[in-house]
Order: sequence, then structure tokens, then C-alpha cells
Amino acid sequence: MNQTVVDLLERNADHAEEFESRFDDVQDSQHPAVVTVCCSDSRVLQDHMWENDEPGHVFTCANIGNRVCQRTDADEVVSGDVLYPIAHTGTETAVVVGHTGCGAVTAAYDAITGDAAGEPAGIEHAIGLLTPHLEAGVEALPADVSRTEAINQLVEYNVDRQVAALLESEAVPDSVDVVGVVYDFQDVYAERRGEVHVVNVDGETEVDALRDIHSEIAARIERRWEY
Repeated sequence: MNQTVVDLLERNADHAEEFESRFDDVQDSQHPAVVTVCCSDSRVLQDHMWENDEPGHVFTCANIGNRVCQRTDADEVVSGDVLYPIAHTGTETAVVVGHTGCGAVTAAYDAITGDAAGEPAGIEHAIGLLTPHLEAGVEALPADVSRTEAINQLVEYNVDRQVAALLESEAVPDSVDVVGVVYDFQDVYAERRGEVHVVNVDGETEVDALRDIHSEIAARIERRWEY
């Protein structure tokens, strides 16, 4: 057997021993408090970033670029992965989680600026879902911005666009709170790697306004780019 799989099974045995009794209340149904939409980057520790060890508490979705939409024959709609807990389990909080140095945002930036390399069709499709939402952001970037800073500014811009898509969708009730954050493991926002920084709450992106409205988390509200 592949040694990686052997190692995974050994870790799962430890997990099963620790968690065996934690599924009693959620074996037959789930009512997660929040649905998170993360990038599937292996460095983004979806549950562990919240120190979540409670089955049934966080409904996690992941894809490259933390996208909330999918394309149908008729239109672009909120992805069923994201919408399911909102529509069926009473979940009333959605958190879009971008991350510093995002490869999908980088690929979309390169596609928009004409520097894209060829990709397999599936990756091209995923990046193609991002690029229309980021084009205006690329055009608005400061002229003297470095490539690294441009990517991290667009990470925030992408989070904003995904939050907007949820807020504008008729399939998402107005009662659902939508928050956008960035997970930092590259010392972009602070020296504490792994910290989450709030950049958008229900469409509000102005830092001072957010800090006034949400004073209890003022220290966690920060942006690289207020465009």
C-alpha cells in the first residue's frame, strides 16, 4: 500500500479513538452554525484554523479560489455546496475565506494580464469562473504595485466579489450574515502566521466603519487595499 495512505489510516485511527463519543448528537442530522468557503490550498487548515473539534458545527466547502458560484447552462448561480446548509440545515452565517498568496488568484491575474500558461481543461474552467469577477480589480490596481502585493490585494478583492455574489443571490435569505476574511500564513498582515483577518462584513469593506460597527473585533479587522 502507498505509504501516504498507510500514514493517513494510522492518523485516522487516532482520530476515531478521540472522536468516537462526539458524534452522539449529530448522527442523524446536522445544524451547523456556519458554512465556510475556503480555498482548497493544502496550507489552509479549514477546521483547525478555528480550533474546531466539534462535529456538526462548521459546514466546510473548498475549491481553488474560494469561489461561491458555479456555472449552469442558464446562468451563474450560488454553488449547491455553499447553498445546501443555508437551504436545508438552518445555517445563517457564511464566511468566505481567502488566503495570502493564493495560486488561483495568481492564475486569474496572469490570465487577465496575458501571462497565463496553458492548463488542463478542468483548471482552466475553475480559473475562468474567477477571471470575470477580478477584471475590474486588476484594472484598478495601483500602477506601481509589485506583483506580490497585487496578488494579495486581489485576494481581498476576490473575497469581496464572492461576498457580493452571496448577498445579491435571491437564493440566500437576507437573514444570512456574510463575512469575508483572509487567512495569512505569509506575514502579510502581521507576524502571527495562521491568523484570520476580517476584510468584509455584509458588503461593508471600509476599515474604520467596520471597526466602529464591530468594536469587539476591531483588532482583527484589517485590509491591504481599500479601493
